Amino acid sequence: MSFVAFLLILTGVLLNATAQLLLKMAVRGMGPIALSPETLLRSAWSLAQNPYILAGLVCYAVSLVVWILALSRVEVSLAYPMLSLGYIVTAIGAWMFFSERLSLLQWLGIVVIIVGVALLARGST
Repeated sequence: MSFVAFLLILTGVLLNATAQLLLKMAVRGMGPIALSPETLLRSAWSLAQNPYILAGLVCYAVSLVVWILALSRVEVSLAYPMLSLGYIVTAIGAWMFFSERLSLLQWLGIVVIIVGVALLARGST
């Protein structure tokens, strides 16, 4: 895999993880959103005006463009599994910014993902 392709994949992963963290920031103080029609509509309107939602959607849109650029350079069977790096970024971001707890099993899973992605990247050369 070329450096440019890897950089595109990594950029897409980081943008996608950032979008997840921004969306969490938007709903953080809301509590669970009820699924009744009137509550859902009210919550949707409130969220539509939230700058964190808008920023998250922009990150998603840009990540889609970056992902398409990456797929034009790399086989999807190599690129797609690398999206699992997003779990690492999102989990650590949630731990840092929202004080979410990461269990020993989650940390172990992060290590397994890192090893798996390293094996995939190594096998592609």
